[in-house]
Amino acid sequence: QVQLVESGGGLVQPGGSLRLSCAASGFTFSSYAMSWYRQVPGKERELVARISFIGSTNYADSVRGRFTISRDNAKNTVFLQMNSLKPEDTAVYYCNVRFPAKDYWGQGTQVTASS
Repeated sequence: QVQLVESGGGLVQPGGSLRLSCAASGFTFSSYAMSWYRQVPGKERELVARISFIGSTNYADSVRGRFTISRDNAKNTVFLQMNSLKPEDTAVYYCNVRFPAKDYWGQGTQVTASS
């Protein structure tokens, strides 16, 4: 079955960096686009970044230039490098893969940028 397991969240001061990882299993990882979303209480989940199966990327305007999404198909893992973190980046971050009939999500990892 499809599994997505995020790691790497935590507490960091504004201006700091974190690297999130998402280990995927149960499907042919190299054939699918992968995405990172985030959600804060009371708001809808929003797309942060997406990487296609061939490695092309797109980002939300709010993170472009600060965040970088990448993938390692040999390790079935997608990463999100987050630099220059701001308090407004505080959220639960989710890994996502979209199949034609269904979305799959990880359990989420909390990122908090606060002094």
